[in-house]
Amino acid sequence: MKLTAMLALAAVTLQTNALAADSLDAIIADHWAWNLEQNPVEATRQGVRKYDNLLPDRSLAADDAALAKKMEFLARLDALESGGLSDRDRLNRDLLRLDLARDIEGATFGGRYLAITNRAGPHTFLAGLPDDLPFFTKADYESYIARLNAAPKYVDGTIERLKAGVKEGWTQPCAPMEGFEKSIAFHVVDDPAKSALHRPFDKRPASISPADWKKLTAAGAAAIREKAVPAVAAFGRFYETEYKPACRKDISASSLPNGAAYYAYRVRTFTTTDKSPEEIHALGLAEVKRIRKEMDAVIRAVKFEGDFKAFQAYLRSDPKFYAKSPQELMEKNSAVAKKIDGELPKLFTRLPRAPYTLKEVPADIAEGTTTAYYESPAPDGGSAGVYRVNTSKLDTRPLFEIEALTLHEAVPGHHFQIALAQELDLPEFRKHGFFTAFVEGWGLYAESLGLDVGFYEDPYSNFGRLSYEMWRACRLVVDTGMHAKGWTREQAIEFMKENTALSEHNIKAEVDRYIAWPGQALAYKIGELKLKELRARASKALGPKFDLRRFHDAVLGEGALPLSILERNIDAWIAAEKARRS
Repeated sequence: MKLTAMLALAAVTLQTNALAADSLDAIIADHWAWNLEQNPVEATRQGVRKYDNLLPDRSLAADDAALAKKMEFLARLDALESGGLSDRDRLNRDLLRLDLARDIEGATFGGRYLAITNRAGPHTFLAGLPDDLPFFTKADYESYIARLNAAPKYVDGTIERLKAGVKEGWTQPCAPMEGFEKSIAFHVVDDPAKSALHRPFDKRPASISPADWKKLTAAGAAAIREKAVPAVAAFGRFYETEYKPACRKDISASSLPNGAAYYAYRVRTFTTTDKSPEEIHALGLAEVKRIRKEMDAVIRAVKFEGDFKAFQAYLRSDPKFYAKSPQELMEKNSAVAKKIDGELPKLFTRLPRAPYTLKEVPADIAEGTTTAYYESPAPDGGSAGVYRVNTSKLDTRPLFEIEALTLHEAVPGHHFQIALAQELDLPEFRKHGFFTAFVEGWGLYAESLGLDVGFYEDPYSNFGRLSYEMWRACRLVVDTGMHAKGWTREQAIEFMKENTALSEHNIKAEVDRYIAWPGQALAYKIGELKLKELRARASKALGPKFDLRRFHDAVLGEGALPLSILERNIDAWIAAEKARRS
């Protein structure tokens, strides 16, 4: 059935059921409860324990049912009388409607068939469960064992999607998937104790008796040996024999069925703007040119004898710029994290309560993934936020990037923004909302906040900051270049090599990420530019009355937002500040 017909049917059904007494609060509550049911692991992290024994249903039938449910929620929202809604309720309605409409539009394409990327698949999801779930009580372990036993169904659902993708011409390109099978094989082990899934059984919690612990560890080992590992092995065989041979030779999203429209949709979704790929490409080129001038100034300041290319080679090859051990790299990151913690009161009046920690990127994905990333804390306080640092290939992880990287991934970047959002007085779907242009735009903007509190005093660290900003500007160029303008993978790699100080290994990993995840990388720079524009506007309008801390509070005070709504909110905040100060 076509989407328009399904929407009409949903609307008729609602009218037939006489839901005139429906309310926004009821819709929001019903939607959140349904969302947790669809995502049982996240429900556990949220402290909702109704679905503790379950994994998500990845089957096509479940996806069809979810789409129908989203249409039903959309029809309920559209049937509401909006006249009596407060401004806050109107915003809640608009944001939920945007989420639903975005997903429904996305279902007109074959994106659901792209159920894996070069960095993620059912094996990485399963391997992440020990970090995603609580392990305090006997019931926690029993539910974890039940989930391990449910691994075959979860993997089968993913394979079903991928098989349909092969049939419909919706597969990942070959280039970024090279070596993906190694990340699967990493988890196919003969001894359950060597599996990443066994980690929760490595140490007995004091709350569990030795007798119960013996039973739990035996059951856990059996589930890993008999269910989880065979399921991952089956996925590996499918990938090697059916999926890998069917990968696309063309890297462009536009080469997919109706691919140009699909890419344009992803651009709109990730940037929350109406900018076309062509506009974003031109913006990226302009940003590259601007940032390059600042980088050249740093090179002159350190009195380097040579051109930009020679300086890049120097940074990529001199051992003094690289840690000699994983421990040293982690210690350097830890020191920067602790230093910025102490500067946060200069930038905000409200700080999140949830702590964060540093951990290494898991070994199975380290060599093929990015330099670092962030994992949010459990809203119920069961786990801290995690700043993951990649300690593989140490000669590709320069120390002069650490300040910018830590400010982005930890504080005042992702941990600060996401942990704070979880504590706001907002509906649950907004506390955990993820408008990428806002979240990643804030992360990139947070890198520049080091300039406000005494970071980047070393010129090489400042060059690292500029290189990171240049990296995000280059994303605007290469992502649109590959997916909308016919660029090859080699062109994209060469453009990044010419304009950033990133190592060639990191550049290739990043370009492959953009190929496998089209449009996402555009969000960072688009969001950061909007935040800097709004800060400049507020500073100019308020003059000496401008308070940077209050501005940041206003930016983060409503959780993640589309950029247009953020702009509207900041304009209202400026007007209120003027009135307050008069």
